[in-house]
Amino acid sequence: MRFCINIDHVATLRNARQEGQPDPITYALMAEQFGVDGIVVHLREDRRHINERDVRLLREVISTKLDLEMAAVEEIIGIACDVKPDLITLVPEKREELTTEGGLNVVDNLERLKDTIDELHDSKIPVSLFVEPDINQIDASREIGADLIEIHTGVFANKKNEEEMFDELELIRQATIHAKKLGLGVNAGHGLNYQNITIFSQINEIDELSIGQAIIARSIFVGAEKAIKEMRELIPR
Repeated sequence: MRFCINIDHVATLRNARQEGQPDPITYALMAEQFGVDGIVVHLREDRRHINERDVRLLREVISTKLDLEMAAVEEIIGIACDVKPDLITLVPEKREELTTEGGLNVVDNLERLKDTIDELHDSKIPVSLFVEPDINQIDASREIGADLIEIHTGVFANKKNEEEMFDELELIRQATIHAKKLGLGVNAGHGLNYQNITIFSQINEIDELSIGQAIIARSIFVGAEKAIKEMRELIPR
């Protein structure tokens, strides 16, 4: 199972003082040295954390995979087609949300999402759709030409008792198996942390996990190297 790190919140800390530190580019390069398989960033319309400079520099300097999360809006699509990351993950985006609150409604936005996927494919960029573990959303993702899906794990991560957690885990497992039967790659992420990752990583069918805030937060206390390596050890290769 591949392990990618989302470094958005290194940029959040940098932007709190509108200064240059901590630099997310430096953190990304360190993360590669400490065992991650790729770097994930979300270029939001409001640029609340990652900005265009970050994305362009990452494309130039990292040696692993660059996964660019983004909404299906023309300005960001244009940047993506120019930068050409290794993967685009289309996500829903609302200005008032603190973080992404759920998966895309692919079923109700087939035409718009298909046009975006086609445009990104014209630039030779594979596309993943961030969706709930819902069979209908997964079928729709396949219908409009997505190469992968990323399953939203936030509901699982927010469950308060073990029974509910395992029910959601089984829902994710079944959704993953269904997606694989359709020929889709399957990534997963949102809200995963040091406490729940061991249970979650039992779903062997998932290709890749994206984890960010928990690692960035732990880095403050133990340092980036220890925080990243601890998570790497918890995820089966």
